[in-house]
Amino acid sequence: KAKLLLKKKRYQEQLLDKTENQISNLERMTQDIEFAQIETKVIEGLKVGNECLKKMHEANQVMSIEEVERIMEETQEGIEYQKQIDEMLAGSLTEEDEEAILAELDAITQEGPLQLPGGRSVKLAPTVTEKAPAKTSPKRELVVAS
Repeated sequence: KAKLLLKKKRYQEQLLDKTENQISNLERMTQDIEFAQIETKVIEGLKVGNECLKKMHEANQVMSIEEVERIMEETQEGIEYQKQIDEMLAGSLTEEDEEAILAELDAITQEGPLQLPGGRSVKLAPTVTEKAPAKTSPKRELVVAS
C-alpha cells in the first residue's frame, strides 16, 4: 500500500511539474504576443508618419534647408545686435568710446554756454580728464602661530 501511495505521489509531482512548465510556456507566449502587438503598432505609426512627411514635402509646406539656414542666420544676427544694445545700455563702453565721449564733452564745454530748450542757457564747467589714482590697500602678511 505504501508503494502504491509513493507511486501516486510521484505521478502527481510529475503532473504538477508538467503543468507548471505549460503555465510558464503560456506566460512566455502571452508576453511574445503582447510584444508583437506593440511592435505592430510602432510600425503602423512609423508608416503614418512617413506618409504625412511625404505629403508635406509634396505640398511644399515644409521649408527648404536654405530657408531654415537663412532664418537661423537672421536670428543669430538679431541676437548679436541685441547683445550690443544691452552692452551699450549697461554702460560697458570701451576705452576708445570713453575717450571719444570725454573729447566731445570738452569740445562742448569750451564752446561757451549751452542753449537749453525754453531759451535758457547754462555754462558747463570744464571736465577733468585725469584719472584718480586707484586706492591701494595695504598688503596683508601671513603670521605663523607658534
